[in-house]
Amino acid sequence: MNADDIRHRFAELRAKGMRHKDAAAAMGLAEGAAIAAHAGAHDQALRATPLRGPWLALLQSLEACGPLLALTRNETTVHEKTGIYEKLSGGEAMGLALGEAIDLRLFFSRWHAGFAVDEAAANPGVPSSLSLQFFDAHGLAVHKIFVREATDRGALQAVIDAHAAPELQVAFKPAEPKPAPRADAAIDAGALAEAWRGMQDTHEFFGLLKKFDTERQQSFRLTEGEFTQRAALHAVGDLLQEASFSGTPIMVFVGSPGCIQIHTGPVVRVEPMEMPARGDAAPMRWLNVLDPGFNLHLREDRIASVWIVEKPTSDGHVTSVEAFDGEGELMAMFFGARKPGVPEREDWRKLVRGLARLSATAPAA
Repeated sequence: MNADDIRHRFAELRAKGMRHKDAAAAMGLAEGAAIAAHAGAHDQALRATPLRGPWLALLQSLEACGPLLALTRNETTVHEKTGIYEKLSGGEAMGLALGEAIDLRLFFSRWHAGFAVDEAAANPGVPSSLSLQFFDAHGLAVHKIFVREATDRGALQAVIDAHAAPELQVAFKPAEPKPAPRADAAIDAGALAEAWRGMQDTHEFFGLLKKFDTERQQSFRLTEGEFTQRAALHAVGDLLQEASFSGTPIMVFVGSPGCIQIHTGPVVRVEPMEMPARGDAAPMRWLNVLDPGFNLHLREDRIASVWIVEKPTSDGHVTSVEAFDGEGELMAMFFGARKPGVPEREDWRKLVRGLARLSATAPAA
């Protein structure tokens, strides 16, 4: 399929209401490859301009644009925050955004390509959808940024012009199969538990996994009963509903290969939604948070396991609720809202204590 064929087929699928990601998948393409095919001169509604880094400098220049929508997603969960890109720092490989609304952990070593994407609306009276979209080497979206009504489009166009690289030829490669985790018996569970007890900060957990060469859920299994416990599959929905009813402020983490996006604060409008089966597509159940400034869309039907996890810190233990899909991929993590140096909120601990637990051998339900 050449670029012209991709553009025409993509337009047909978009006209049927498909998202970019789904339209690309329907053609057997990575999303990044479908977007890259729209670079250069053509007559389709979507136009893509390749961008050049450094990515940190590009993101720092967005502060002048005013409110923007930040979107980070994985296969099962979409996290959207509206705010100003401010308080960005970092380097070539990693970065942070610590703004009042836009809170990101950025792994630029995974950012392979970026595009300014301008897609004309079907209604001529509606402004085009303008966005910045970034992809890893395999064409998976790592982060997207969309204009809002209050965005200064002129300022955003100036950022695009400063980083435009129309001559760039962007290529993607297939992802390698994910290596199988080591067998549980190959890991020193006693030493793992001892190192876990010695943690002083939640961020030490990543080093712990690396030291023992263990996968995240595997570490939960190996420390089950002391630091971790399985929860019912409906625990995520229960958590969001209870946080809404009680007003307990929470933190919601959703990650892509190149970005972790965080919401801190209350959730108010929690709306489950079931989409019936259509054709060959199976029915879908979504958990949605639809608040001003924060939207979450999580495929509840894709939850395969939920864990309640405690990590020791110098401020006392910190509790998370973590949901995984059937491929073992982390869908989302939930914490009580807190700042470093401050103990965990008691209302969050009470909320977590109320979630349905499972025994180590019980099937998830």
